[in-house]
Amino acid sequence: MKKRFICDCKKRKGESYERISDGNGTAYQRTGRDFKCKWFGWRAESGGKLESYFRKIPYFREHPKQVFLQELKGDALHRKNVFAYIKGGKSNGRTLLFHGHIDTVGVDDFGVLEPYAFSPDKLLEEMKKLDLPETVRADLETGDWMVGRGACDMKSGVAVFAVLMNYFSEHADVLKGNLLFSANPVEENLHTGIVHGLEVLEQLQEEQGFSYELAINNDYICPLYEGDTKRYIYAGAVGKLLPCFYIQGKETHVGQCFEGFDASYLAAELVRKISLNTEFCDCYEGESTLPPSVLKMKDLKTAYNVQTAYDALVYFNLFVHNRSVEEIVKALKKAAAEAFSETEKYRKEQNRRYCACSGDLYQDVDYEPKIMTYEELLAHAKADGELQHILETEVEKGTDQREIGIALIRHLLNKIGFKQPVVVLYFAPPYCPHNTLKKEDEKEWALKEHLVKLAERVGEKTGETYEVKQFFPSLSDSSYLKIDDDEASIECLMKNFPAYDTLYPIPLKKIKRLNIPAVNFGVYGKDAHKWTERLYMPYSFEVLPELIIEAVDEFFK
Repeated sequence: MKKRFICDCKKRKGESYERISDGNGTAYQRTGRDFKCKWFGWRAESGGKLESYFRKIPYFREHPKQVFLQELKGDALHRKNVFAYIKGGKSNGRTLLFHGHIDTVGVDDFGVLEPYAFSPDKLLEEMKKLDLPETVRADLETGDWMVGRGACDMKSGVAVFAVLMNYFSEHADVLKGNLLFSANPVEENLHTGIVHGLEVLEQLQEEQGFSYELAINNDYICPLYEGDTKRYIYAGAVGKLLPCFYIQGKETHVGQCFEGFDASYLAAELVRKISLNTEFCDCYEGESTLPPSVLKMKDLKTAYNVQTAYDALVYFNLFVHNRSVEEIVKALKKAAAEAFSETEKYRKEQNRRYCACSGDLYQDVDYEPKIMTYEELLAHAKADGELQHILETEVEKGTDQREIGIALIRHLLNKIGFKQPVVVLYFAPPYCPHNTLKKEDEKEWALKEHLVKLAERVGEKTGETYEVKQFFPSLSDSSYLKIDDDEASIECLMKNFPAYDTLYPIPLKKIKRLNIPAVNFGVYGKDAHKWTERLYMPYSFEVLPELIIEAVDEFFK
């Protein structure tokens, strides 16, 4: 199969270029060549633009049913997944999946530049008028960088896949496998695009005989530290849990502050024990997750009064590489028990000191640490029909998904008449499964070895230095193609995830059945989710396509 570069953004000696712009961005095409990388799909209608792009390709004109849209069920914005597939002439069912997301985060951070956030050429002009950080200005002055929201995260990655589908369609007769393109919205929050798309993957598996060998994502890669020039290939996706702690205290008037148990103080102690605590880092094959970060901490008062906080909520972002949910629950319960004990110890010590300086007689009550999981509370209280009614009421009210569990827990505690201080641990959306090419699985580890050889070979040809790492460090749709957790771990999660089937019904069994190894190549950029977001075009539009073409050859051998 003849390999051709997709595009380049700089003129080189002896080569002429045509500059193309359609108002949505700029692309460059070597004059006289029929292969171009068109930047498209910046705005909300990107699904329709992609479909239109594919339908103009001769192969898909001949096979119109191999391009189709899937509207997301119940989506208020009527967003759609875009699918297109090429059936290789020498295929025996083996299939590679090209997938990526077509949504972006918002643009409020652009400030006065917001009107140009989706117009790379104009935005570049306006940015150059500003007092930019030195590193940003140095990049922009080279002419090698495209700016704009989604430039690296990850409209360009989808564009590269789309153009490669055009390229491979011209050689479908000699392809030794099938190629399936999947572009999905809603990655930046709840990943509902890829989750709905699993139905299509299963359908194609059954109807077309697709056997999924590997999924390749093109989400952005970036330097990991100042001066880092490596290009990274990731052999998996980090997982994410959202552990939540509902804290019930013992209310009291601030005039008798030592007689109660302040839920807010215990929430603060939980943050001190868990947030940024590297003991919660999860290491696998020499790679570690970042430690947990607190995402919300608040008491649950609805109005001002002089009563100490009766109850509170705190929840954390918790990344996972390989640890089971059972292990995580055990560690979180231990931290909660320690936080409870230290809160009680502090309250008593301060009461003694106050009595010593005030002359009051020291008297106190004992609050024994009580930590429960949602599963344990549910078993103790024996769920009733009221839970479903409460759930429906909270959903109808528009209660935040993270906090619907509070109403259920309150009901269960009231049902058993438990009025003492207690901490109840539960999980809430979103949940991102972790996966990687694991050393413990011979077939998967062989895939990783193929990746390493591929990276070495392409690096020698292009002058790039590659490193293959186990986990893409940012959250990714690739999480929903393969789950490394065993059944016991998944069961533990679901039993401690209130209203899982309603709030975040990820089809875990379907993902287990599909079991598609997922790697990430990625366009190269900087400052994703910042107004200085920018894409390095020479790598992204020239070297990356070469890497993917080589990968297709490698994995279809």
